[in-house]
Formats: sequence, structure tokens, C-alpha cells
Amino acid sequence: MKWLERIHTYYILKKYGLPDHAWFQVTQKLPLLEPLDATQKARLRVLSTLLIHRKTFFGADDLEITLEMKIIIAAQACLEILELGIDSFDGWEEIVVYPGAFKVNRQTQDEIGLVHNEANVLSGEAWGQGPVILSWDDVERDSFTLHHGHNVVIHEFAHKLDMLNGRANGMPPLHPDMPIKDWTRSLSKAYERLNKRLKHHHADINPYAATNPAEFFAVICEYYFTAPEILLEHYPAVYHQLKAYFRLDMLKNTRR
Repeated sequence: MKWLERIHTYYILKKYGLPDHAWFQVTQKLPLLEPLDATQKARLRVLSTLLIHRKTFFGADDLEITLEMKIIIAAQACLEILELGIDSFDGWEEIVVYPGAFKVNRQTQDEIGLVHNEANVLSGEAWGQGPVILSWDDVERDSFTLHHGHNVVIHEFAHKLDMLNGRANGMPPLHPDMPIKDWTRSLSKAYERLNKRLKHHHADINPYAATNPAEFFAVICEYYFTAPEILLEHYPAVYHQLKAYFRLDMLKNTRR
């Protein structure tokens, strides 16, 4: 069946390929992609083309979605699956983009069972089998200037990888050669350390990572791609687990 997949991919690339001028004009402005070599950038273009073809982009609040916007989002999202493959983003259909931060109303239950209504203003969100939701203001801010430890596209698409096991819990499907116990031990120790340090008002990485294991995974992915040296310095075991998972050595790339 692999040959059928290759034929289908070739058909998509031939019929829906991204124009050269659009691809190069946009991606040359994305510092996140600078460390990639020519072969990696070519593979990234293929994955980005497939993602744009497979997903429906919807502009909320009358936002007009342009090809440039699609490329900016897809190229950074596909950096995470450069060695994992496009099927890693299967199981959902839509990418929703708001002009800016958006408000989400939710009900939460406290320790004694009382239900409260909460309104949160978000820059991004990812639903189980639903869409990835992004604030375009935040995407622009993170895309054209490298912010160490922060990239909303990386964060939300990392949640999608995490959810491939059924729910977001900080445990994406691991490769057969990656022992689950090593992953669990490395990330659990780092998560516990971060929470302990926050009690003393110290944090090596974004404190939002201490929210829960799912957010911890998404935040360390942000560091892995935007500031690998910081992640390696403070959480070396976590860095090496992510290197094994993504099969991409971002620190080696940035030092090239």
C-alpha cells in the first residue's frame, strides 16, 4: 500500500503544490526554520502542502485567510512532524484562526462540588477530535521574531500529537525503541521539580508548564524548538526524550 500512498502524495503535490514565490517569500521570514538544511526544508514543504490540502482553514470574526497565513501556520506546525509524518496530524479537520485573543466560557467544579462559570482569554486551543484554534495576532508575534520558550503554533499542535493516544496527558505515542518508563520517569521528575521550584518563586521555564502534564508537554515542545539550549541546561533528560521522539536534534541544527 505504500506505493499507493506515494502516488497519491505525488498527485497532491503536482495539483496543489505551493507556488515557489509564496513558499520562499514566507519561509525565509521564519527564524524557527533557519537551522534546517536544504533536505529538511524540502521535506517540510511537502508536509506543509499536504497539511494545507488536508485541513480546512476557517477565519473567525470575518478574518480573511490568505495563502501566506496558511504557509506560516503549516510550516511551523510541520516542523514538529518532520520525521514523524503527516499522519501524525490525522483525526481532525479544521484550523480556526481568530484575528486576536479569543474568549472561552467554561464551567468548572470546585473541591466541594460547586459549579463556577469562568471566562478565559486565550491565544490558542486544541480540542480532542476538534479544531486547532489560534489567535493570528499571537501567531504573527511568535512567527517573525524568535521568542525563547514561546510559540503558539508549536504549543497547540504539540497538544494534537499528545492527543493521538486518546487524551492530552503528556504521553504521545512513542516509537517502539523508546521505553515508556524512561519517558515517564524523565518528564515526571522534571514536572515535579518545576512545581517545587515554583513554590519558592523560582522557575527554569515558563511557569505555565506546571498547570498539568499536558501543558508541561506542550511547553517543553516550545522550548525544544525555540530554545533547545535552555531545555538541555535545565532538563537534560527531557531534552533527550524529545530528541528521541521527534527524531530531530534541534540543538545540533541551531549550532550548524
